[in-house]
Amino acid sequence: MSEARHMVELMSRPDRGPGQSSLDSVMTTLEARTPRRISLPTARRIALAAQGFLDSRPAPGKTTARHLQRVINRVGVIQIDSVNVLTRSHYLPFFSRLGSYDRTKLDQFTDREPRRLVEYWAHEASMIPPSTWPLLGFRRERAKHEAWGGMRRVQQEHPELVQAVLAEVSARAPITARECDAAMTVDIPRREGAWGWNWSAVKTALEYLFWSGDITSAGRNAQFERTYVLPEHLGLPREPVDSETAHRELVRIAARAHGIGTARCLRDYFRLGAAETNRALATLVADGELEIVTVPGWSDRVYLDTSARIPRKAHVEALLSPFDSLIWQRERTEALFGMRYRLEIYTPAHRRIHGYYVLPFIFGDRLVARVDLKADRAFGRLLVKQCTWEPDAPPEALPALQHHLQSLANWLGLDDVVHHPSSAQ
Repeated sequence: MSEARHMVELMSRPDRGPGQSSLDSVMTTLEARTPRRISLPTARRIALAAQGFLDSRPAPGKTTARHLQRVINRVGVIQIDSVNVLTRSHYLPFFSRLGSYDRTKLDQFTDREPRRLVEYWAHEASMIPPSTWPLLGFRRERAKHEAWGGMRRVQQEHPELVQAVLAEVSARAPITARECDAAMTVDIPRREGAWGWNWSAVKTALEYLFWSGDITSAGRNAQFERTYVLPEHLGLPREPVDSETAHRELVRIAARAHGIGTARCLRDYFRLGAAETNRALATLVADGELEIVTVPGWSDRVYLDTSARIPRKAHVEALLSPFDSLIWQRERTEALFGMRYRLEIYTPAHRRIHGYYVLPFIFGDRLVARVDLKADRAFGRLLVKQCTWEPDAPPEALPALQHHLQSLANWLGLDDVVHHPSSAQ
């Protein structure tokens, strides 16, 4: 056992306790070994490679399930969002990394056996490989204390309702929230008093059961509604992995997907707690899987995945979903790419700066523009409502963006790209 790993083991012994000050002491000792310096351009290239942007793209029309799986293996988590102004957000990371592909192939990953993706609260509502689901068992176990307020209240105030909803799913799965509500109207007619229930209460109970892992999703229907089943229906184990092992593996997945990042970056990937993440980081550093390095402009301790590809050059051209994992952690996005990117979907229209559904555009190894897009399906048009260029964007990025906008329109089955008169060209 290495001296560093021995120090971590000592700090984690039950009689010593994994105190944060002890872990900080271990990390300071490890860091004192004169960490190597990684330049900011190199850090950008590492990040892009880790997220799969430097992998070779399949020829048009030749994307296979293997290519889709490669993206999943790279990023580890794909965020889901209900906004459909352009297309469902989980489709876009694959387009960004592969180009045009058949979206029904990705649907089969979640809707058919053998499933390669299942849904759970990972970063936010997310798709993850089935192998990751057991690692989040600690989150399911903490549902009574950590689930959102409305979910906790329905369990605390109406446990009978929660059990009735669970019984409906068990008897009728796969079932949507609306179907569950309708079925309960027949099986348990609504009544005043006692634990009276309504559509909202049923949906909240389903969300609680989903968070706690008593039910899961077998995919989404055409209306993007979850179809609920029991975990056993998908072959998902109910037994959780112990918390320390789970956190170590989740941080390992996050580190591989980042290539390089701070503890805050890595913790954010699965929304993990600070103390548990720091313990995992200390172990991974001691084991040689992570290396403490320095990057100019980053004041926090920086971790490099020792298996990460370190490219000498990188040229990427891609439009990013607002929910792409490359730009989840906003401080990291600003530190790496110099872009202060914020989601403005929930900002009142008159206060938006760059638009409603804004996709950053990568050119080379930089984020050079923000494009507010909308699919006008009725008239077959991709609307460019606003385009904002970064001050240092090179002139050759403009034709590249125009090409990618047309490719995006074609992939979405739209005929034309139409620029709003006020959008910058």
